[in-house]
Amino acid sequence: MIRFFDVIFSFLGLTLGAPVLIVLFVLGVFDTGSPLFRQKRVGRSKKPFTLVKFRTMSLDTASVASHLASSASITRFGHFLRRTKLDELPQLWNVFKGEMSLVGPRPCLFNQEELIAERESRGVFEARPGITGLAQINDIDMSTPCLLAETDAKMMAQMNLRLYFRYIFLTVLGRGAGDRVKE
Repeated sequence: MIRFFDVIFSFLGLTLGAPVLIVLFVLGVFDTGSPLFRQKRVGRSKKPFTLVKFRTMSLDTASVASHLASSASITRFGHFLRRTKLDELPQLWNVFKGEMSLVGPRPCLFNQEELIAERESRGVFEARPGITGLAQINDIDMSTPCLLAETDAKMMAQMNLRLYFRYIFLTVLGRGAGDRVKE
């Protein structure tokens, strides 16, 4: 049932949100010259997929987890995108394709070995990664791999339609700080 809502909401988001996506894309061209950010991430069953987001950092930024990146790398437009969480909108395409869900554990990088091991031991990779979830609305990020994996496993064990809508609703209302970047 959750996959049904993922498809409906991602389709509506992509079609009804197309004007916003286009404007953000064009502004991103002026900001960095390359508005879309693509990165290989760990998906369901540890299969790789290419995550798509709006670029918030300069082009020469190293491909590392956000908590390891420098805040000096974030562009002015990128600060706006992160604060409003609009940088996440292109991931609706990943949701529509079935690589992600609206709600699930945030997809990590393949070089985050500690987090991968923690998630694997808790069965977290049985679920599609998500745009938001219990960890995100509680400001738990990838800098605390054990706590993140525990929170992801807890969310998966309790997941139902009510919680699915709750996590989406709280995210839309601005709960959670998004991916942290060191100052």
